[in-house]
Amino acid sequence: MNMATMVNRKCVFAFQEGHAKMVDLLGGKGANLAEMTRAGLSVPPGFTVTTEACLAYFRDGNQLNDDVMHQILMGLAQLEREKGQFFGERDKPLLISVRSGSVTSMPGMMDTILNVGLNDETVVGISELTGNPRFAFDCYRRLIQMFGHVVMGVDSQLFEHQLERMKKREGVLRDEQISADGLKQLVQEYKLLVQLKTGRIFPQDVVDQLRLAIEAVFSSWNNTRAQVYRRLHRIPDDQGTAVNVQSMVFGNMGDTCGTGVVFTRNPSTGENALFGEFLLNAQGEDVVAGIRTPMPIAALEQVMPDVYHELQRTVKQLELHYQDIQDIEFTIEHNKLYLLQTRSGKRNAQAALKIAVDLVREGIITKRQAIERIDPMHLEQLLHRAISEEAQQQSLAKGLPASPGAAVGQVAFHADTAVAWSKEGKRVILVRPETTPEDIEGVLASEGVVTLRGGMTSHAAVVARGMGKPCVCGCETIQFLEAEHCIQIGNQVIQEGDWVTIDGHRGLICLGEFELKEPEMTQELSELLAWADEVRALRVLANADHPHDAQVARQFGAEGIGLCRTEHMFFDKERLPVVQRMILADHAEARRDALAQLLPMQQSDFEGMFEAMEGLPVTIRLLDPPLHEFLPKRKELQDRLQELRGQVGMAREIAGVEAAMKKVEALEEVNPMLGQRGCRLGIVYPEVYDMQIEAIFKAAASCLERGIIVRPEIMIPLVGHVTELKFFRDRIEQIAGQILSKMQLQLCAYKVGTMIEVPRAALTARQIAVHADFFSFGTNDLTQMTLGYSRDDAEGKFLSQYLDHRILPHNPFQVLDEDGVGQLIQLANTAGKSVKPQLKAGVCGEHGGDPQSIQFCHAIGLEYVSCSPYRIPLARIAAAQAVIAQERSVEEASVQVKGKAV
Repeated sequence: MNMATMVNRKCVFAFQEGHAKMVDLLGGKGANLAEMTRAGLSVPPGFTVTTEACLAYFRDGNQLNDDVMHQILMGLAQLEREKGQFFGERDKPLLISVRSGSVTSMPGMMDTILNVGLNDETVVGISELTGNPRFAFDCYRRLIQMFGHVVMGVDSQLFEHQLERMKKREGVLRDEQISADGLKQLVQEYKLLVQLKTGRIFPQDVVDQLRLAIEAVFSSWNNTRAQVYRRLHRIPDDQGTAVNVQSMVFGNMGDTCGTGVVFTRNPSTGENALFGEFLLNAQGEDVVAGIRTPMPIAALEQVMPDVYHELQRTVKQLELHYQDIQDIEFTIEHNKLYLLQTRSGKRNAQAALKIAVDLVREGIITKRQAIERIDPMHLEQLLHRAISEEAQQQSLAKGLPASPGAAVGQVAFHADTAVAWSKEGKRVILVRPETTPEDIEGVLASEGVVTLRGGMTSHAAVVARGMGKPCVCGCETIQFLEAEHCIQIGNQVIQEGDWVTIDGHRGLICLGEFELKEPEMTQELSELLAWADEVRALRVLANADHPHDAQVARQFGAEGIGLCRTEHMFFDKERLPVVQRMILADHAEARRDALAQLLPMQQSDFEGMFEAMEGLPVTIRLLDPPLHEFLPKRKELQDRLQELRGQVGMAREIAGVEAAMKKVEALEEVNPMLGQRGCRLGIVYPEVYDMQIEAIFKAAASCLERGIIVRPEIMIPLVGHVTELKFFRDRIEQIAGQILSKMQLQLCAYKVGTMIEVPRAALTARQIAVHADFFSFGTNDLTQMTLGYSRDDAEGKFLSQYLDHRILPHNPFQVLDEDGVGQLIQLANTAGKSVKPQLKAGVCGEHGGDPQSIQFCHAIGLEYVSCSPYRIPLARIAAAQAVIAQERSVEEASVQVKGKAV
């Protein structure tokens, strides 16, 4: 839409003109303000500038065009009539807030400016009108600080330093204790700071203030933290944000005023009770920014009982209306309650499950709605780890339990440090006086977060809960000694880099590394997963390489093993020397001797897998990686050789190391990923695959003799040509016939298939299917070979830039490349089933645990996905959501067709 097409297009809506279904146009906040206004709730009047105006702002070179500005001024005139106050007039000045409101909730990621409309004239008018000069100048200093930072780019810490100096001059501890004269002086210092840092005077024209504030909020859609948040939560960049212009109500006019945030249920536990915090004589940013540590919402009943009971009734009314937990911002002005916002509350995984299940039990939503409510990625967070009893007893400090889970890491005091250390492979705990939205990348890079100030609705708490990171807030017993670059708890000093363990469930901080307890399934999760199982079509299998992994997978509801990587069994410290002896053997007989030692080890593993998955399929992939991966690196051998040559009587050892070096050199390849690995290895060294096949069927025979039902599925890796699969199928059938009796062959019902990970295999799937019982799409290698990316090199060198510059929408190793890799999968699945309709097909790469990729797998008619054991609950939910989404899509298409027909 260009400027011409914007003319006469309505882009400003008074709250009473909108409703909840206009969220794409008005943003979540604007649509909800409109809905609350229509419901007759106490909402300060205002208007919303639409997301379309935001997108036009960017197209017009980051400026509001004349038509949009004209509509904004018309909306302002209507607001003046409603309020009986006038923007920029001294006698009855109207003050407004300018706040973002994206379509998808992005708490704290974009900018807000309060008290717009104050200048040197109107501040005097407010002072005279209220008889409260302290209040008037407190609002003015807040405006200059927010406007100066957000619009004019002045570092907010510079304002904070001046604020701290003023408190010291007046001998007070808290902001609200500064005198009126002190605030007047602070206003002058703030204005001077703005002029000094920007070369511009703080604007006295209130219309300029409004225009610049709206432009700044629009611009904040593209700030770094908002972009990181969108990428993290997969929010489209082309949504834009609306801007809400709302008449101010004041929580900082005295002790009969206040501000707070309340959730209709506890966002950390899901408990059906009000949860939140408030501050007396404060503005809203004081609570959410974590500048002051607030009081729990229950204390409001003692301070203002009538307001508290009205709040109780109102918020429950909103929860019933929206059929979901609500996060509500409110202000109290002289004992009158005003609602400034409601939105679906951000909650952690545990709370999300409990709330969804409870809402079903309460008859508010259906089971399918409950399934839709769950963010599948949250389920990874639900299985939170916890600290031991020993760690609890040795905790140094206690704060607010802002986001559950436990984490261990090295203390970092700055977000940049956390990011840098994380890239080095370090585990980090970010410790800050309080976090700001600019710290999001540091929070993302950290294992957990600790803040010295702020409450359980502060920025740190909300963001950490959304990411599933443990968080402890408001830990006021910690002293932050910035000059010394350390923190102090009592007599204990903790330097940057020291190890700590935190428990976000109990709000504990412990010095040192403590072992963490693994999580367990909850009743709510079990119940919701049972509902999902009633809906989903895709089966969910596990990638598991050891019997223990198989047992964990079955506990989480796996319907079999979709990928057992046998090479992982070889890396065991007791087995690796035998494997190396097998590789270093210089003739087949010596190689067979080593394999004879490995066979009972492999057989034992397979028996354990069959026992753990009794009656369910166990897909075993024969050896895949190149042999050199099992040998020491050349540098290690060279160092060892140099060490031995300096000693006497080491001739035999030297000869052994020299032989190993020759073998490493002989096995070295220019491009190992495309070299002698997978089925190629089995053709060159057939005795290796023969040993593995023999171990599988001997394990099957042993289990059958003990009455254990087995369903082995043998997968041949890296097949690119049908003759490769036929070669191994014949060999498998021959060995199975030699080991199993006729009765056992009938009971065993084994299958032979291949991993489709070479593009040629996908393109010739019709031929390959003749000799295959199943296709397993190895999307990790298929992605590498299709895109021509080496995963390690791509993620280490250029992929982050591709994502930053939007060259790729997602990391293709995390979210399936549907247009490229996805087409190959769909083509192979369709071609294979055209030859063999009963052919089973599924995905066993990383994408088997990604919700978006799971939806694609369902849409193209695959039978299963396979993922790591701890992602099985996620996959079960995502598979059910895929069915519901597909059904809704069909319904919507049907409605559109009927509408066109009418």
